[in-house]
Amino acid sequence: MVAYDIGSFANQIIYSTGSYPLSIAVGDFNNDIRLDIVVANFRSNNFGVVLGYGNGAFANQTTYFTESAPHFIAVGDFNSDCFLDIILAILDVNMIGIFVGYGNGIFTDLVKFSMDYESLPSSVVVDDFNNDRKLDFAVVNEGTDSLKIILQTC
Repeated sequence: MVAYDIGSFANQIIYSTGSYPLSIAVGDFNNDIRLDIVVANFRSNNFGVVLGYGNGAFANQTTYFTESAPHFIAVGDFNSDCFLDIILAILDVNMIGIFVGYGNGIFTDLVKFSMDYESLPSSVVVDDFNNDRKLDFAVVNEGTDSLKIILQTC
């Protein structure tokens, strides 16, 4: 058996989230060149943005209502304004939700994308899948045992 050196870690720091956090992603949501964290809070029907100070410490969570229980969260710049947006798979209502970022740590209201009936979207990833320089997303659907690719057209 080969031993690998993974370094050492400092003591943990605990921050409050909403109820039943299921997914986490990172990005610079307020354009201060410091990583921030976003958490999908399943039972709270919201997601929380935790802005980073750049020294390993973070501000308290700011929450955004998602209408239903978010299952998975990811980030990307969907409207090409150089500010990160947040995308959520919202399982129980067969919906993908996007919150457009203003670049200052604040986000718009929910923009909804309905998925197929009983599809139960459980996870989402973002990238440019067709090399057209527009951000697309892919969703796995627990209810239909399927993968759906959604290509951005404008």
